[in-house]
Amino acid sequence: MTDQIPEQPAIPPQPTTPPAEPTPDKPKKRLTPLAAGLIGLAVGAGIVGATWAITANNGPNKPATFTLEGTFALTEDAVALGDSCHGTGGYDDIGTGTSVTVYGAKGDVVATGQLGGGKETGYGACDFTVNVPDVPKGEKFYKVEVSHRGTLQLTAEEAENGEFAGSLG
Repeated sequence: MTDQIPEQPAIPPQPTTPPAEPTPDKPKKRLTPLAAGLIGLAVGAGIVGATWAITANNGPNKPATFTLEGTFALTEDAVALGDSCHGTGGYDDIGTGTSVTVYGAKGDVVATGQLGGGKETGYGACDFTVNVPDVPKGEKFYKVEVSHRGTLQLTAEEAENGEFAGSLG
């Protein structure tokens, strides 16, 4: 052991003093009412604009839909005139523009359309196009009625795949 005392570290420097408070001869600057109003107006307009942009792009969700497509055949008492066909006698309600109603599984009307143009397929027979837009997806099955002639049932898959095929006569 030694009788010597080890060297001691130096004393750390004292922290600097904080800046002095503003003196009365230099008061703190404040916004003028006009500047504060303009800043508030700009911030408010930005918030309103951002909200409008968000809601405009994410508007109410429309349900997914499809177009029911297929054919409807009138197999007797059809007359072709030029590029169109129509029914006669007891079938005179069948022709281009005849109403097509699509019902959902609960029996409620979910979409309406019309028969498209008819094409002669043989003596006294015509095929009409069926094209009903905006049929909502999500039903277990659909029923389709041409004019007032009763309904034909399709699975949802058949309806969405354009597999409607009906006939009368």
